[in-house]
Amino acid sequence: MRTPLEKKIVRLIEAAGPMSVADYMANCLFDPEHGYYTTREPFGTEGDFTTAPEISQMFGELVAVWLYGAWKAAGAPQRPVLAEIGPGRGTLMTDMIRTLVRLDADFAADARLALVEASPRLTEVQRRTLEDAPAAVEWFSRIEDLPPGPLFIVGNELFDAMPIRQAVKTEEGWRERVIGLDKTGALRFMAGAGAIDAALLPPDAGQAPAGAIAELAPARSALMDTICERIRRAGGAGLFIDYGYLQPSLGDTLQAVRRHEYAPVLEAAGEADLTAHVDFAALAAVARGHGLRAPTLTQGEFLLGLGLLERAGRLGAGRSASDQEAIRDVVERLAGPEGMGSLFKAMALLPSTTTAHPFPPSD
Repeated sequence: MRTPLEKKIVRLIEAAGPMSVADYMANCLFDPEHGYYTTREPFGTEGDFTTAPEISQMFGELVAVWLYGAWKAAGAPQRPVLAEIGPGRGTLMTDMIRTLVRLDADFAADARLALVEASPRLTEVQRRTLEDAPAAVEWFSRIEDLPPGPLFIVGNELFDAMPIRQAVKTEEGWRERVIGLDKTGALRFMAGAGAIDAALLPPDAGQAPAGAIAELAPARSALMDTICERIRRAGGAGLFIDYGYLQPSLGDTLQAVRRHEYAPVLEAAGEADLTAHVDFAALAAVARGHGLRAPTLTQGEFLLGLGLLERAGRLGAGRSASDQEAIRDVVERLAGPEGMGSLFKAMALLPSTTTAHPFPPSD
């Protein structure tokens, strides 16, 4: 049975022809009436997926430690803007504020704490989460609306949910991959009429067989451009954690998740989360174009380098054996190769003369 949004998408295709993968993702995720993020509570065990801040407070604590270290490495500027973009339910910011107040109460009081959130529904969720926070938080709908000052910004699982374009290799060359209707009226992938500029494709695209898929993410690059321009102009640093790959490559990574399980991408439109793996090399290229460094580690390297094991040990001290086992399981889930440790990457944005542990001093 078709969802209301699927019916709407079918009508759009019938009226205007096949739509790009990017337009399909945008409709599924952000349609004002039926979009996934505009109508549903996706986070946590009761939702469709669980992010690292929801798994353990230790994640947010260590992210706060890194941002504080990046602020000190930048010369401890006054009135910094400490922002999170795409903050979900506000769990990460809650853990960060608690940690920063404990680390340096004067810094926490001087910083302007900000959340960048476009969804009015999620903004209300975040307000409820943060209503008892020991520091005031402001909300903004765009990066451009943030107050002036050096920007220290974090985004966790931000770029994976941004719409991507796909290209498919045909006998006639690379074509835009689109979504149209088959003879029964069902949604299906197909090759569109539009050719793809070879310069936009990964280096190995020329030797790809027919049917190969390449992914392009201009929306991600545009957002990264805005963030980097702000840091270049006003100073600061950034930290972005997401799942993806370090070098551009071919492959179809578009996926749907519903109730913590993978689902068909073209089914249940508006009722499943749609994401794609992040090309960190493309984001790093944008950063370097602004004169910034963009060193990258796996999430496991990042968290372990900041003391995840030591923090877990303190958290488990004096607890029951079952509690300590649960904490060990969390560590493995966050940093282990079979959990999020290898697939997820952490990328820093830093001025060329700045270093911030545990990232290397050169890219």
